[in-house]
Amino acid sequence: MKKLSTLSKIAITGLAGLSFLTACGTKSAEGGSSSNQTINVVSREEGSGTRGAFVELFHVLEKGADGKKVDMTSDKAIVTNSTSVMLTTVSGDANAIGYASLGSLDDSNKILKIDGAEATVDNIKDGTYKISRPFNIVTKSEVSEAAQDFIHFILSADGQAVVEKSGYIPLDNAPTYTAKANSGKVVVAGSSSVTPVMEKLKEAYAKVNAKVTVEVQQSDSSTGIISATEGTADIGMSSRELTDEEKAKGVTPTVIALDGIGVIVNKNNPVSDLTNEQVKEIFTGKTTSWDALSK
Repeated sequence: MKKLSTLSKIAITGLAGLSFLTACGTKSAEGGSSSNQTINVVSREEGSGTRGAFVELFHVLEKGADGKKVDMTSDKAIVTNSTSVMLTTVSGDANAIGYASLGSLDDSNKILKIDGAEATVDNIKDGTYKISRPFNIVTKSEVSEAAQDFIHFILSADGQAVVEKSGYIPLDNAPTYTAKANSGKVVVAGSSSVTPVMEKLKEAYAKVNAKVTVEVQQSDSSTGIISATEGTADIGMSSRELTDEEKAKGVTPTVIALDGIGVIVNKNNPVSDLTNEQVKEIFTGKTTSWDALSK
């Protein structure tokens, strides 16, 4: 797979115009991509919670001959190492398709309907849009007083109000928050999908308890879980469920929100709706051109 780092955003931006002209083909005057163009699959890196949830929900994860699950993402996929690079990559390529956390999406890309359902909070709540996953914080059985206080805030009515305002689905019946820690520092590390809402939770928390400092370190879900397990972070962030093996190492996940995964294409792409099966075939490399979707 082709790897694309954060530094590549500069190159993407610079080449966006060229990519657009090349990809638009005979429909460039209309601003749409040509239907016979090769689909450019854009995925997240291994270890990403968003990728883990995506391949599970779209059945890109299949059992191999040995009975173990194998990620069948096309080896021709462009691999991005963060949510921001994913969004930039797709917005700069008229024939790209990718995916990202619903709460992280903006108007730079088109969000596709899946099986006729729009990726909205209401549709996730009522089960109409089925591509959703939990946002978890990961901790050992014992955490510092400061970390516990921040967790109490995240799960409180105040914290869940931040979750909802950020575009995610909050928990029901959240309790009132009362500060109990008078000092300390909390290190939170992991998922780039959870990071944006965690940064907002950090800001809101500072207004109600300035005596505790919170540091948020962005990486990916697997790294966040390892950091919590090894004690290099007080709290890990994961945008996927933990495996039994990870739980066996002494950490426990706590759901702090529910999030959808949006499948995205360039704004100039005429496609607006795909089935779950079509998404699977695109990301496994079975469908490689846009015109094949209409056959």
